[in-house]
Amino acid sequence: MNLSEHFTLEELCFSEAAERLGLDNTPSAAIIANLGRVAEVMEAIRARLGDKAIVVHSGYRSVEVNRAVGGVGASAHCLGLACDFACPAFGTPVEVALAIVRSGIEYDQLILEYGWVHVGVASPGMLSRREVLTKRSPQAAYEWGIRAGS
Repeated sequence: MNLSEHFTLEELCFSEAAERLGLDNTPSAAIIANLGRVAEVMEAIRARLGDKAIVVHSGYRSVEVNRAVGGVGASAHCLGLACDFACPAFGTPVEVALAIVRSGIEYDQLILEYGWVHVGVASPGMLSRREVLTKRSPQAAYEWGIRAGS
C-alpha cells in the first residue's frame, strides 16, 4: 500500500527483528495515519536531497519489536512517528542530516545516529520541537546538534 509517491506501508513497517523473532509488527489504523504523515516528511526530505532514493532502516515498531532492538521506551517508532534512514546517493549521514537541518522541513526530532539519520514527526496537534541531536553509538549519550565524525 502506497503512503506517498515513494514510500509504502510495507517498507515503513518492515522489521528484520520482527521476522527473525516471530514478533507481530502490524500497525493499527491510527499508526497507519501517523505513518502517512511520516511519509509526507520523507517525501520532503527526498526532494531536498535531490530526489535520490532513500533506504529505510526502521519505521514503525511494535512495543515488542522496539524492546527486542533495544529502542528507548518512549520511542516515536512505536507510534509510527519516526523513520531511520540513509541516502547513500546523496552522501554520508552527516551530510544528509545537515541538509535537513538547513532546510525548512518540519520535524520534531532529527538525530544523527551511527550509520543513519532518525527523523521524528510531532504527534497530531502538537508543535514540532525541531530538536537536533547526535548519538555516536548505542551506549553513547545524546549530544546537542550535529557532530561530524559520528
